Amino acid sequence: MLSELAIKKFAIIDDIRISFHSGLNVLTGETGAGKSIIIQAVSLLLGARASADLVRTGEDSAELEAVFDIAPDSEPARLLSDQGMDPDEGLIIRRVIPRSGASRVFVNSRQSTLEFLKQLTRNLAGISSQHAHQGLLRDDNHLDILDEFAGTRNLRREVTAIYRTLVPLNRQIQEMETEKTRREAERELIRFQVDEIQNAAIQPDEDELLENRKQVLANAAKIFEAVNRSVHQVYDREGSVVEQLASLQSDMARFRDADPSLSATVDRLDAVILDLQDITHTLRDYSLTIDLDPESLDAVDQRLDLISKLKRKYGGSLETLFARYTELEHQLEQTRDMDRQIQEHIEKKKDLESQLCRKAETLSGQRQQAATRLAELAADELAALEMDKARFQVEIFHEPGDPSKDICTPAGHRLSATGADRVRFLLSPNPGEAPKPLAKIASGGELSRIVLALKAVLSKTQSFETLIFDEVDAGIGGATSDKVGQKLFALADHHQVICITHLAQIARYGGHQFRIAKQVINGRTCTDIVPLTTLDDRIDEIARMIGGTSITPATRTHARELLTGLSNNPS
Repeated sequence: MLSELAIKKFAIIDDIRISFHSGLNVLTGETGAGKSIIIQAVSLLLGARASADLVRTGEDSAELEAVFDIAPDSEPARLLSDQGMDPDEGLIIRRVIPRSGASRVFVNSRQSTLEFLKQLTRNLAGISSQHAHQGLLRDDNHLDILDEFAGTRNLRREVTAIYRTLVPLNRQIQEMETEKTRREAERELIRFQVDEIQNAAIQPDEDELLENRKQVLANAAKIFEAVNRSVHQVYDREGSVVEQLASLQSDMARFRDADPSLSATVDRLDAVILDLQDITHTLRDYSLTIDLDPESLDAVDQRLDLISKLKRKYGGSLETLFARYTELEHQLEQTRDMDRQIQEHIEKKKDLESQLCRKAETLSGQRQQAATRLAELAADELAALEMDKARFQVEIFHEPGDPSKDICTPAGHRLSATGADRVRFLLSPNPGEAPKPLAKIASGGELSRIVLALKAVLSKTQSFETLIFDEVDAGIGGATSDKVGQKLFALADHHQVICITHLAQIARYGGHQFRIAKQVINGRTCTDIVPLTTLDDRIDEIARMIGGTSITPATRTHARELLTGLSNNPS
């Protein structure tokens, strides 16, 4: 339960600290004194989004702190242990809201995150404020209330998880089918390009090799003439180079015995003659390979022209051409493989849709049973709140789906992240009137009682230890307000209840009462809170609530009777 609340530099509150108790705690005071600001502070400590506008004028930051008593085996205790904190120390939540920058969250003096705070406080306290009253008019919230009562939150989360997997999977299948259609339109072009490159059978560096061959063929006649002229001069003609060297070698060989130093020269001349003979044979063989056919040069030119054309078309070089060929082959392979991928996705989709439909059907069955119980229990609670003639109904209906774009049940109902069901609360305040949606029929006082009735019903299934009510007395008075007070008193048997009220008939049931007042100190408005610990203090406050600024002895007598005439177990 919430045992202490401290608020500093927040809205019109300068610095206050409140110690709450078990049972029913009532907060009273004049309109505008700051009662709802206290509820807003609690909401922020439970994880609501903060705004710099909440910082008190002239201050750099606001600071909020709450101390909760938690059971050793509770979910918050487990979460604290998981974070390495000792749950035996209790739970202290502090939030600092700067005028500029993000707010900071501290849990047991350790800085934490807003997400962890929301998780930690999820079941600590439930706030029913004016927003909750207006929210009750929206059909969107009715399904949440029914699931909370039915205990189907976990099953609904499973449905949501499957649905959120299906939606992107459907989108992916559609994108793949669109891509397949686009690729099939391009397939012939890609196939042509692949064949064009493949049929060319270009080899690595072929362009450079052909350029070299082109140079050879372009000069073939001149090369042939030069080679034959060289052979003739070196070997074939009379007085050739070889012949002259052979004569010189013969002359030197005759005198080798006379002068042994000539042997080396003779040997070198032998080697030169042999080299020249070998060169001559090589040149003769080479001359036989020279292609003097003009068509050969034309063929090389045509091949170079083809390669040049393909290089320009596919990237500018053979490397980019080969890379493009690999890419085109990959695209063709992807197109061939896309049917298989699409089919695999469709099979997965069918399996998920089957799971979703089964779980949604189970969820619908549990909701149908719970809807009947909720309507019956809410009717009982409303009867205890002076609405015994009212008929409260929980209507479950379905929307038709379009299978071409929606996920549908076998019966054709549209499925969403919450299942197939749509829920709407209906009310007939008076006999003979057809039940209608709350937004079209409920008055402010009726809404207050419906909220309280639903809270009373849900309190039997909720794990909230603290229930907080603001504006629960909106639009009611007289005997009805007394019934509301009795209902809050009954809730306080099982929950800590904190209630802001303007009505003495409700405040009288409080086990602990606090007066909230607004005063001006040094030209600044401040809110203060005072525990009313004595009977006289409470009589004074109840008298003020009854008589306003005109408090007479009769008013005080009435206030005393309200407080002292209250039994310990009102009925």
